[in-house]
Amino acid sequence: MTATASTVFLLDVDNTLLDNDRFAADLRAYLTYQFGQAECERYWSVYEQLRDTVGYADYLGALQHFRRENDARPELLALSAWLLNYPFENLLFANALETIKHLNTLGSAVILSDGDMVFQPYKIESSGIYGAVGGRVLIFVHKERALDAMQARYPAEHYVMVDDKPQLLAAMKRQLGDRLTTVFVRQGHYAAQADLAAIQPAPDHSIEEIGDLQQLADGLMRTRAEPVA
Repeated sequence: MTATASTVFLLDVDNTLLDNDRFAADLRAYLTYQFGQAECERYWSVYEQLRDTVGYADYLGALQHFRRENDARPELLALSAWLLNYPFENLLFANALETIKHLNTLGSAVILSDGDMVFQPYKIESSGIYGAVGGRVLIFVHKERALDAMQARYPAEHYVMVDDKPQLLAAMKRQLGDRLTTVFVRQGHYAAQADLAAIQPAPDHSIEEIGDLQQLADGLMRTRAEPVA
């Protein structure tokens, strides 16, 4: 039986702990170099169609569909190798691993991510995130729809969810209520495009970068430790 923790910090990955926008830009540049602009755009069209179908980003799955037009091209093998050897550790935001280490002194840091079941785990492990959280990783198709499974795996008195998508934070808050503190990290294109005035409930807290979470978490823990008047 899993012991109930006091506080579990739930951390998103893409554009929260590592710069996935930069990865997408690098992939776009590599596709253009190997295949040309038109084929690059075709890959991303396939990628978007597949994401609409399965509900998550699937770069490897998009490659499988992309190859159908002409799978004799040697550039396809080069693209496969490029994806599987990409240095994701170079995409970590400043102080990302240090922040995870700090959170583990206050409670338990757990990765709660969306994504496929091959490339996303690879990204998490190769970047060093898997080791930093001690293997506490959950990957779902839609994490906001899997909160029961999350709570069964990592029961806690209180949760703190950190994500770059305020709409997702609001969906989780509506389910867990006061048992969840939501933290919006303003990193990446989703965060830049978000209209906070239209999102209810609004995030409990906002930070500019993941390193700011250390000080915020300290304050949250002090507040929770204070006796109720």
